[in-house]
Amino acid sequence: MKLIDTHTHIYLPEFDNDRDEVIGRAVANGIVKLLMPNIDAESVGKMLGVEKKFPGICHSMTGLHPTSVKEDFRSQLEQIKNLEENHKFCAIGEIGIDMYWDKSFLEEQVTVFREQVGTALDRDLPVVIHSRESFPEVFAVLEEFRGSGLKGVFHAFSGTESDAEKAIEMGFMLGIGGPLTFKNSGLAAIVDASGIENIILETDSPYLAPVPHRGRRNESSYICIINRKLAEIYGISEEESAAVTFANSVRLFNL
Repeated sequence: MKLIDTHTHIYLPEFDNDRDEVIGRAVANGIVKLLMPNIDAESVGKMLGVEKKFPGICHSMTGLHPTSVKEDFRSQLEQIKNLEENHKFCAIGEIGIDMYWDKSFLEEQVTVFREQVGTALDRDLPVVIHSRESFPEVFAVLEEFRGSGLKGVFHAFSGTESDAEKAIEMGFMLGIGGPLTFKNSGLAAIVDASGIENIILETDSPYLAPVPHRGRRNESSYICIINRKLAEIYGISEEESAAVTFANSVRLFNL
């Protein structure tokens, strides 16, 4: 059984003391690839360092996270763009709009999101979308690109069933992680209605650990827990759910 963690921040300081062991546990549990979303210009070097140490296992994305969009966003984008010229990335991400933490740079977030979607199309790469409390705003930007062939995933999907239907109708996958195991998340019903052909698995580690690790540091080996819950929802074996989500991930990210 093979699995892919399509979203892990394994390069962050939370893993500085045992990163090798965490990646080793993931591989030992059948997680053969770990996809790493970028945050800002400062995080790129750390991320690429992890990819270099674990070639073929860790794969980097490029992008400016919406919560990192501040007054210096032009400088940030330029620094990231310069790196894009010399490295093969698997996606443009994590990009999008965040209206949970800080709305003061909303206009700039929209501008940056739109520009990075354009970059994804220019480079024929999928987008990994952050959409915390911002589905209407995110959909408004994506509508501008309808029919362009844009593809990607709504990372850590937290919307309604209607949001899921619209995302899928627009050609996007749903990134499902630890909250699927939370008792009152409501995510299981949305996943059931959405169809496994539209699902990829992720941890968002070190965040959003699944039950029974909720509230503690998350890690890629816990993808197995999320896959087990997914299989339970669809009434299929863990091997079957792993095979479908693995194929979905390979196809989306051209792995």
